[in-house]
Amino acid sequence: MSKIYKYRIGRRTLTHTCLHLVVFAALGFGLYFLYEGGYLSAWFTSFVAAVIALMALSIPRRIILDDEGLHILCLLDITELRHEEIAAVRRVERRELRWLLPLFGGYGFFGYYGHFLDLKHLERVRLYASEWRDLIEITDIYENRILVSCSRTEELTRDLQEAIARNRHTQQQECAGTPNEAAPQHDDPQEA
Repeated sequence: MSKIYKYRIGRRTLTHTCLHLVVFAALGFGLYFLYEGGYLSAWFTSFVAAVIALMALSIPRRIILDDEGLHILCLLDITELRHEEIAAVRRVERRELRWLLPLFGGYGFFGYYGHFLDLKHLERVRLYASEWRDLIEITDIYENRILVSCSRTEELTRDLQEAIARNRHTQQQECAGTPNEAAPQHDDPQEA
């Protein structure tokens, strides 16, 4: 069983992306015309190209939920969580997002991704979102929080909760195994 959840790029994200590109282009052209030639304009152009390339590699593309676990696929980066590593899943209300401050990552440039600081709880949160709504919080067994967005949030939340319940049921069955199954019994005491 493998399900794919695609990201949906919202209007706000497209607006932020266009604004970023316009600002980068304006700064590049401004430096080129104000400071003719030289290393400063070449350095700035190289720096902006490198930043755009690095940010583009972390743009979230899709979420895959299969028998092995949850896979968050970006252009270059893959974040994987096995089912037994997922502790909790919940929907995040939009008002909770106002406490997030970007530390390292993109804020509106083709999405919202990277490491953010939750000012309310003073915790680091990883964010993989293409828009600033319909977010799901996934907490792993190490109490790390990951926020993802997708076009079918209810379905992803339900599927993850079912996977957590199946995993807990399997763990309970393994723990409830009888001692006879755990260690083989010998008839002859000298063989033991």
